[in-house]
Amino acid sequence: MAADGSSSQIRCTALTRSRLAPNPGPMSLEGTNSYLIAADGHPGVAVVDPGPLDEEHLQELAAGPVELILITHRHADHTAGAGRLHELTGAPVRAADPHHCIGEQPLQAGEVIAVAGTEVRVVATPGHTSDSVCFHLPLDGPAGSVLTGDTVLGRGTTMLDHPDGRLGDYLSSLDRLELLGPATVLPAHGPVLQALDTTVRAYRLHRLDRLDQIRSALTQLEPGAGIPQVTDVVYSDADPSVRRAAERSVGAQLEYLRSLR
Repeated sequence: MAADGSSSQIRCTALTRSRLAPNPGPMSLEGTNSYLIAADGHPGVAVVDPGPLDEEHLQELAAGPVELILITHRHADHTAGAGRLHELTGAPVRAADPHHCIGEQPLQAGEVIAVAGTEVRVVATPGHTSDSVCFHLPLDGPAGSVLTGDTVLGRGTTMLDHPDGRLGDYLSSLDRLELLGPATVLPAHGPVLQALDTTVRAYRLHRLDRLDQIRSALTQLEPGAGIPQVTDVVYSDADPSVRRAAERSVGAQLEYLRSLR
């Protein structure tokens, strides 16, 4: 239960609370975690990833009052409610993609935003999508925290939305996040995790292991094998509900391997 007594908001860290959006699914897990950022005693909040266009969910997020709406990336399970939350609160919407901005300029890599009584640092983390960013809260406890969007999930691994998402970009983004040390991980889907640097190292190992699996699959198939054929081998046990996501990640990995030749 949140400090304000609301059972629909969960205290995650000293500076953050979350509310789970009602959009569970194979890709969104239990649903999208919409985060509210505010220093203790500060009246306003910043909302990260409003989630779907669900009136009850957005009305609760709007009770802030909301000073700023931030978007981690363009996918609809993060952005669909942003316009309505802007209508409810008047708060500007900022994202890396200008298409999702309302009343403010796009986010810039390395930018430091003073909002809700604290500071939010923008970390460019392309790979899941080209416009993916994470939000670093360096003042959130001894090691800080990072709102990772879909770049790092609370459970499972991230889909690379190829051709927009690229593996080379993603590996560079993991390197960038590892430098933030043992920050608390606040993902857009799944539970809160500890130690971002440790989590990121596990993610990198997983990606490198998948690359080895794809190399092995290409020796069984023809070197020019297409995405469906490689997916059949590497993701043979994948549920049909995530087949499309698996194919996109395979596409990103094939592109990366072929770029190394």
